[in-house]
Amino acid sequence: MANVVAIVGRPNVGKSTLFNRLVEKRKAIMDDESGVTRDRHYGYAEWIGKFFTVIDTGGYVTGSEDKFEAQIRTQVELALDEATVILFMVDSHAGLTDLDKDFAKVIRTSKKPVFLVANKADTTERIHMAMEFYELGMGEVFPISSATGTGTGELLDQVVKHLEDGDKITDEGIPKIAILGRPNVGKSSFLNALLGKERTIVTDEAGTTRDSINTHYKLYGKDFILTDTAGIRKKSRVKEDIEFYSVLRSIQALQDSDVCIFLIDAERGLEAQDMSIIGLAHKYNKGMMIMINKWDLIEKETNTAEKIKKELVAKLGTLNYLPIIFTSVLKKQRIFQAIEKANEIYENRIRKIPTSKLNEVLLPEIENYPPPAIKGKYIKIKYITQLPIHTPTFAFFCNLPQYIKAPYERFLENKIRKHFDFEGVPIRLFFRKK
Repeated sequence: MANVVAIVGRPNVGKSTLFNRLVEKRKAIMDDESGVTRDRHYGYAEWIGKFFTVIDTGGYVTGSEDKFEAQIRTQVELALDEATVILFMVDSHAGLTDLDKDFAKVIRTSKKPVFLVANKADTTERIHMAMEFYELGMGEVFPISSATGTGTGELLDQVVKHLEDGDKITDEGIPKIAILGRPNVGKSSFLNALLGKERTIVTDEAGTTRDSINTHYKLYGKDFILTDTAGIRKKSRVKEDIEFYSVLRSIQALQDSDVCIFLIDAERGLEAQDMSIIGLAHKYNKGMMIMINKWDLIEKETNTAEKIKKELVAKLGTLNYLPIIFTSVLKKQRIFQAIEKANEIYENRIRKIPTSKLNEVLLPEIENYPPPAIKGKYIKIKYITQLPIHTPTFAFFCNLPQYIKAPYERFLENKIRKHFDFEGVPIRLFFRKK
């Protein structure tokens, strides 16, 4: 990955604030509580024609009571390995600490360009206070305020001198797959199993993942963007501000995705909160599939999977077009099949059916089973076409569109699904006067 700028430092010095300013989005959660960021967080930025990737990291700390300390350090070290340029951030208000000195020793081993960034220097007095960081012997100190943007231009002018020229970095045209579900169903473990490395921190504690973490992934020669998300619980059970923002990020990841993989705990089954998340994805016309995880923990009998699948389909009701895959992330059973299925759903979502084919197949079906007459008036559907938008949407032109009722709409949708493969994708129908 060329042109990578990693923002590192001890906890609560403002790394996520600077990250959000550089990528010009509120992608990373910010809070006064230390240790909010845990995993590596990626975004794209540009300065005077130079394009680069920015990595936000968790606060590097040793000897703390944080149970995630060692894993956060690992994530920071991975970011240092990936980086082209390192922004070592310190706090001009708090001053030089022993932890800053210890971390400086770690950074010196990287042999990469390092910029010492003294954040929170938003007054003349704090700019002068930032000068004490020269004691670290790491060259020029750049006093900035990531909250207001003061000093960031001067910093970036120097940073981009170490970056190569290149084209704009974009995710356009790459399928975006969001991994969603309740807390502790195995979302981060699924991502790590696919990648074969610890991309995100995994523990048995619910709420370990806080931000939505994007990862580029390639399978069978095809690129994807996989998004690991925080577990979504009922509103009544969300007590902390950080979890509230985590849930918002998860919902935003759902809205930004092309396909949603809903992880369900095999031992708990499909619960009301799962249905709420699935209903939200349906509302936003996303491709969808259900992945039953921890299948290895279920005692099997004859046709156990088929029985459970029938129960799930019954619960899904009109959303019974969602494919269901039984997996074990721990045993790596069928996890790659899940991604293959997600790709099929993506292809279904962008599929365009020629107008001639639609009319050739559907008009005979309609003629055999026409819409029921209303008040003695007969409804004649004359023409069908697919509208040129992102999700499968079909317009039916007829003489009395206002008399088409929901049961007949479902009949037409079922016929479309029967003749054309739209598994895992919501279908929208519109009726227009001809």
